[in-house]
Amino acid sequence: MAESQDPAQQDRRIRSFVMRTGRKTEGQRHALQHYWPLYGLEYDADEPLDLARLFPQAQGVKLEIGFGMGDSLVQMAQQDQEYGYIGIEVHTPGVGHCLAAQHEAGLQNLRLISHDAVEVLENMIAPRSLDAVFLFFPDPWHKKRHHKRRIVNPAFRDLVATVLKPGGVLHMATDWQDYARHMARELLSDARFKNLGNAKGYSDKPDYRPTTKFERRGERLGHGVWDLVFQRLD
Repeated sequence: MAESQDPAQQDRRIRSFVMRTGRKTEGQRHALQHYWPLYGLEYDADEPLDLARLFPQAQGVKLEIGFGMGDSLVQMAQQDQEYGYIGIEVHTPGVGHCLAAQHEAGLQNLRLISHDAVEVLENMIAPRSLDAVFLFFPDPWHKKRHHKRRIVNPAFRDLVATVLKPGGVLHMATDWQDYARHMARELLSDARFKNLGNAKGYSDKPDYRPTTKFERRGERLGHGVWDLVFQRLD
């Protein structure tokens, strides 16, 4: 797997994530060593992905930002094999876990990238090439002084508007109501997107988004979950 860029390059803008390497299990290490060459894509700022070549039989391509351990991503790709899927995650134990699950499921319509998602969208994804962008439960950076680190901001909105095909969707989900309001404000104010939810910008959870263990635990504790689905217009 490719190493991260040098610190001088990384510090040019505020990141929406903190690099947490974490301890890897033996299974995760095995998957990173043996399955990354099969399913992994190295970050290359000078070489945009040829999605038609990467997924020659696919009707289109969908991309998830920050897939965590990857269980939901694998489930979505498994139940939707007419589409190619790309998952982006910087947490290497999560990448290893996802690789192992993908290999066990025998999925050929899923590829992973371990790099900053904003840079991937900027440099590796061609304009108007994605059918969907998923952003499920990103770090809410709930303290007010950290709100500047939230990934959903005008620059991110512009990037997503660029890479989505006309008719493509941005689907976000969060369990922080304040962040849900923030997400809704960003998208409701942009004429390039059509709100597919209610007047506040919230949608019922689509069937294709798996309910995670974390989400079910939160629901038992009375926590809310907000889905926001916006469609890119022509």
